[in-house]
Amino acid sequence: MSSQKKQPNGCGCLNIPISLILVIFGGGYWWFSQKSNLDISKFLAKIQQINIPFLNPIPTPTSTVNPNIYLTPTPSLSSPSNLTPNNKQPFPKTRTPQTTALPQTPWEKKVIRGIYLSRYQVTNNADEKTIRERVRYYRSQGINTIIHGVWGNGCTMYNSEVMQQTLGYRSCPNQFQEQWLDWLIDEAHKQGMQVHAYFEKGIKIDKNSPIYDLATSRRWIVPGVDKTYVGIDHYVLDVQIPEVASFFKNILVEFVQKYPKIDAVQWDDYLGYYAELPGKVDRTSNLTNLLQEMITAMKQANSTVSFDICHHNPYWAKRYFAADWQNWNVDRVFIQAYNEANFQEELNYAKNYAGIAITDRQLHRLKELVDNQAIKSILVFPLSGKPEETASSLKSLTQNNK
Repeated sequence: MSSQKKQPNGCGCLNIPISLILVIFGGGYWWFSQKSNLDISKFLAKIQQINIPFLNPIPTPTSTVNPNIYLTPTPSLSSPSNLTPNNKQPFPKTRTPQTTALPQTPWEKKVIRGIYLSRYQVTNNADEKTIRERVRYYRSQGINTIIHGVWGNGCTMYNSEVMQQTLGYRSCPNQFQEQWLDWLIDEAHKQGMQVHAYFEKGIKIDKNSPIYDLATSRRWIVPGVDKTYVGIDHYVLDVQIPEVASFFKNILVEFVQKYPKIDAVQWDDYLGYYAELPGKVDRTSNLTNLLQEMITAMKQANSTVSFDICHHNPYWAKRYFAADWQNWNVDRVFIQAYNEANFQEELNYAKNYAGIAITDRQLHRLKELVDNQAIKSILVFPLSGKPEETASSLKSLTQNNK
């Protein structure tokens, strides 16, 4: 009789040895009873503590509380609610120490502390870097106003269409770069300074003027020689001639339009006639009418510019130069006190006007002027032709006068 193969029945669990089953159950019991001592539990705990910012919702303000306060626990440093809008950590607030400003010295209290720079002396043929450095130098010496020559001897120190059309010249012969005055004004304003354009020699020319021959041929010159100052003969352009009057008015209007940021224009004592000219003609009213028209036209063209004069006291100006400037409607007057013999009288006048003008030969007067509160401004004109040395002397003298 043949034998048959017996088929397996069920899952076969009964075939597992009982000893193996006991080992499995025993091991499981030991695992769960010791799990608190295993490193894996610590690892899991650390994973649960990791904060993933981009998964955490940003809290939103509620409508019933201050919108800057969020109804969430205080966030950690890495929480988005603690970040500034540009996602940078805010710096801790620091308290700025309180500083007390030093009191101004008598020199610093002067409204205008000005120095004059001639037409050719400082900026002729100077580049932008040089001009800006020089402005900063004068600022460092305590100067707050630069008075720079832009006109003299019948012609401009900048390119002028009025000059070209009227006289056939664009300017006086010079080597100024086209933007010299723009650079000067710009840097001065950056330094908190002002620039006053100085129209020196006014309506007078000498034989070295490029327009002398033309003015003579057109009979623009008043007969006679103006010998106001020893050593040089001047000739006065006759503003009673309509063409001459228009020329000066157009020059002034053109200037304040070409340089709209200029702070002031200033004309000197050459804006007048010498009393000893032949004929003894009184030209006072004609000069007054011209100046009134010039100032009105300038203000219409640019109302922000101040029209100033640096002239003799009102009595001397009218008596000897037909310059009745009290009726010109000027903005400011600085009294020239160059004459030592007449200094105290000029000083008394200066107290009633915008200020006083002295030369570098009168720096021995500086302390007296600085200490005098009635003198509101001081202008210094370096006749030596060394404005940087003059500025340095001013700083030294005013530092010692505290």
